[in-house]
Amino acid sequence: MNMKGIWKYSDLLPSVTEEAQITLGEGNTPLIRSRQLGSYLGLENLFFKLEMVNPSGSYKDRFAAAAVANLLQKDIKFCIATSSGNTGAALAAYCAAAGIKCYLAIVDGAPLGKLQQMKVYGAETLMIKNFGIDAQVTNDVMNRLEMTAAKFGGAVQISAFKFSPLGMAGVQTISYEIADEFPSFSGNLFSPAGGGGLTLAVVRGFERWKEDNDKFNIPKVHCVQPFGNNTISGPLRKGMVKAAAVAQCTSSISGLQVPNIIDGNETLLACRATGGNGYLVTDDIVYESQQNLALKEGIFCEPAGAVALAGLVQALKNGEINRKDPVICLVTGHGFKDPVSAAKISEKYAGQYFEKVTDTFQYLESRIKN
Repeated sequence: MNMKGIWKYSDLLPSVTEEAQITLGEGNTPLIRSRQLGSYLGLENLFFKLEMVNPSGSYKDRFAAAAVANLLQKDIKFCIATSSGNTGAALAAYCAAAGIKCYLAIVDGAPLGKLQQMKVYGAETLMIKNFGIDAQVTNDVMNRLEMTAAKFGGAVQISAFKFSPLGMAGVQTISYEIADEFPSFSGNLFSPAGGGGLTLAVVRGFERWKEDNDKFNIPKVHCVQPFGNNTISGPLRKGMVKAAAVAQCTSSISGLQVPNIIDGNETLLACRATGGNGYLVTDDIVYESQQNLALKEGIFCEPAGAVALAGLVQALKNGEINRKDPVICLVTGHGFKDPVSAAKISEKYAGQYFEKVTDTFQYLESRIKN
């Protein structure tokens, strides 16, 4: 049996043949203890699940491995998908490895770094005006993609249970790994959300694990969103039973600009069942959290990868977290994905150019002394 990548948990995944179990080494990502931010925040046990170290730089590689395996199983020679960046990059990589042609409808304004990555893998990208920003345009694109895929005997690969449950089963392996490595974990897990698929996958993964491990305690799973895309977190916090679409997403956090409900209803109920809550954070706090992860933990993530930490900060300000309980924040995508946000952080720190070697070391010694 192929024991690499997510297929380590093949008994918990949809059945595909060993030949179809494509992998680029995704999964098995580090769960590391905080070295500085935990004590700064007054937490005794803060951990980060580093999903940005997956092969294409995000947790979406877990989705892509499962989704492309299903295409291979069915001998489908093309992949149609939508993406704001990371799903497209992941599918492009795995389709390249599988010899499958990849066509990607891209969210308007997706970061250049992610677009370049998709193209490097050979995918064809089609960016559509207001897609992922305007709810009506987004619905229209989704419907037409489904029709096109069905016309040629395929299915749209979207990282949401509503559209691609087989692919999303791969994302549930995040929970399997956490439960495997940290069986006593029963605290709080913070997850970022756009359409809600990741957060829902985490809850369902823990629920599936508990079916075979009855002593495992499912942690509280909290859903974190930017204020400019409040489809799930606000309704969850207010005690509502359904998510709410927004007319237009105003957040600048790439990857979380999803104005439609998609998996929102199921995500809201799933989080509530664990005792989790919803947290809304400003874009500015997200960027601050991104910088803090880099400066205090050595973790270079894209802005969306810092949203979980921003939610934790908000929870602590609200006094809603027991500081003695273990906390895991999902860090979902690599900093190289969004060079614009990286540039804003790096330009704050001085860089020097010297004509002479002696001047270089005089400056260096003065900096160390001071």
